[in-house]
Amino acid sequence: MTEKSFPVGIATGVGSWPTDDAREAATIVVGELPQLPHLVELPGRGLGADMIGRAAALLVDLPLDTSTTGYRVAQRPGPVTRTARDLLARDLDALEEAWEVAGRRGTDQPVKVQAVGPLTLASQVELFGGHRALTDHGALRDLAESLAEGVRAHVAEVERRLGSPVLVQLDEPGLREVLDGSLSGVSILQAPRALPEPEALAVVQSVIEAIDVPVLVHCCAAAPPLDLLRRSGAEMIGVDVTALTVADLDGIGEILEAGLPLALGLVPTTPPERAPGWRDLARPAVTLVDRLGFPRRTLAERVLVTPTCGLAGAGADWSRRALRSASELARAFADGAEFD
Repeated sequence: MTEKSFPVGIATGVGSWPTDDAREAATIVVGELPQLPHLVELPGRGLGADMIGRAAALLVDLPLDTSTTGYRVAQRPGPVTRTARDLLARDLDALEEAWEVAGRRGTDQPVKVQAVGPLTLASQVELFGGHRALTDHGALRDLAESLAEGVRAHVAEVERRLGSPVLVQLDEPGLREVLDGSLSGVSILQAPRALPEPEALAVVQSVIEAIDVPVLVHCCAAAPPLDLLRRSGAEMIGVDVTALTVADLDGIGEILEAGLPLALGLVPTTPPERAPGWRDLARPAVTLVDRLGFPRRTLAERVLVTPTCGLAGAGADWSRRALRSASELARAFADGAEFD
């Protein structure tokens, strides 16, 4: 495990970006998020560029193709896998260029990369017969192992290109559906069963351990399984604060009690009717720590500020504004600003 850990008291992005211009996006992210920029995802480019399609560029010996309903495990690499690899290479070229221009090469400045988590991936990828990979224990294991190996190789490639340490974010937006058994199947009688939490935990733990650099697990869905996330081995847990309910308070408190920092989604991913100031954006986080009985300095010492989720659905202007707002809010937390 690298000694470089996830920083706190600063801001970063979640991953996706609304345009299809990799170079422009990389330049913006490196400029607006000077302390923890990230490799952008540009899902608007189509197949191979969305969260699941990006995995086609990472999986080792498990190529993906498309079916009438989504992505499917294939026998050999085809157009989808080749497209995903080509798009990822372009994104890396763009980030490397922006990194060089910003004078970051060879520094200890970390950068973050994102990948879909193993359970969300298995819930969306089909096997040859059309069933979700989640329904087959062997396929789930193979998919998780392939993903971990691919992410590890991806990290090594980014480190080589940038000469800087790399941190990993695993995105698990489908985790609640996996645990609840609320996913559809090829028929009503063949819907995936609810995956028992111990099995789900073991899968996520195995990938985090294999990646071997600090990992943030991010779940921006409602009712995130906070107990599982806390025990996953991740170094940081990411949630959308605006989606939390009273029922989630104990889980957030247990994460903080365990000494784990939080990536808190506080900046809207689409432009609100009235542009919020940093005090407006801070209110959910301040309310959260107040209700849990933690001192407000926790927001500077244990929190990474992010948008509530990816920015693929935002306009280009708001996306830049969202990153700038996240940075301003992080500075306000770090400076101990008054929020009342």
